[in-house]
Amino acid sequence: MRLPKVFKRVVTVVCALALAVGVAGCGGGGDKEQFINIATGGTAGTYYPIGGAIAEVLNKNGMNASAQSTGASVANINMLKDKQVELAIVQNDITYYAVNGEEMFKDSGKVENLKGIASLYPETCQFVVREDSGIKSINDLKGKRVAVGAAGSGAEANARQILEAYGITYDDVSEQFLSFAEGSYALKDGTVDAAFVTAGYPTASVQDIASQNKIRLLPVGDEQIKKLADKYPFYTKTTVPAGTYQGFDEEIQTVSVIAILVANDKIDAALGEKLTKAIFDNLDKIAAAHSAGKNITKENALKGMDFITMNEGATKVLK
Repeated sequence: MRLPKVFKRVVTVVCALALAVGVAGCGGGGDKEQFINIATGGTAGTYYPIGGAIAEVLNKNGMNASAQSTGASVANINMLKDKQVELAIVQNDITYYAVNGEEMFKDSGKVENLKGIASLYPETCQFVVREDSGIKSINDLKGKRVAVGAAGSGAEANARQILEAYGITYDDVSEQFLSFAEGSYALKDGTVDAAFVTAGYPTASVQDIASQNKIRLLPVGDEQIKKLADKYPFYTKTTVPAGTYQGFDEEIQTVSVIAILVANDKIDAALGEKLTKAIFDNLDKIAAAHSAGKNITKENALKGMDFITMNEGATKVLK
C-alpha cells in the first residue's frame, strides 16, 4: 500500500527530529550537563589568561567551561561560597584566611564549602618604583605615597604584612588603595611613588610601566623573609631573575604566595578527577597562554595546600 505524500513528510520530519535528539543526547551527556564557571581576576593580571586557558582545555576534554573576569582572590572566595562559580583561581593565603575565618573573613566567619584542586604557580610580591625616584629599599618607602592594592584585597594584605616585617605601618606611609591597573597608571603619572602587586611574573601591569619608564623592584631581606615565614606560613622565598622586566637587569629576592585552583562542593570527586587530569595532561597549552603557566607542574601540585580539604578526585590524579 502506498502512503500519502503528506504522511510521508510527517514520518520524515519525526524521524529527523528523533535522530537529532539522539545525536544531541549522545554528544552531550555526562559532564556537559554541568556548566563550570571559572572565576579569575582582572584582565591586566595573570589569573585571567591562565583561567581562560584552563577553560579551553576543559572544553576540549568533554566539559563545558567558561572563565570570567572578577575582582580576584577575595571576590572569588565569596563567589565560591555563594555558588555563583564552581572553580576559582585564588591566592593560597586568602584561602587560608577563608578556611580559618581570619583577616578579611574575620567578620563573616569561616567558609566551609571549599575544596582544593591543585597548586598552580608562585605569585610574587613586587614593590615597583621608578628608577628616577631614588627609592632603593623598602625602608625608603617611609613618608612616600604607596599604592598598596585595592582595599581588602589579597595584595593589600601582602603589602601590609611585608611593610610590617620592616616595622613600617600605614602611619609611616601615605597608603593609596589602588588596584593593579590603577597603581600602574598612578606610578606612570607620578601620582604615587611606589606600586605593589602580587602576581606571577612577568606581570602585565609592571611590563606596561617598564615599557615607558625605567623601573626598580625593591628586594625583601633575609631577616624580613624569616619574620614573614614564622608568622605567615604561606610565604616562600622567591628570586625574580635579572631581565624579567625591560631595562631592569638586577636579580631581586622577594617572597611569593601560591596561586591555587579551588572548587566548591558542586564539583564532585568524579568531575574533580576528570578536570584535574585534563589540566595536567595539557600543561603546554596553559603555558602558551601566559609565561606563569610554565611554573605549573604535577610535582608541585599539592604544595601550600595542607590547610584545605582536597577534592578526592583531584587527589587521586595528583598523588
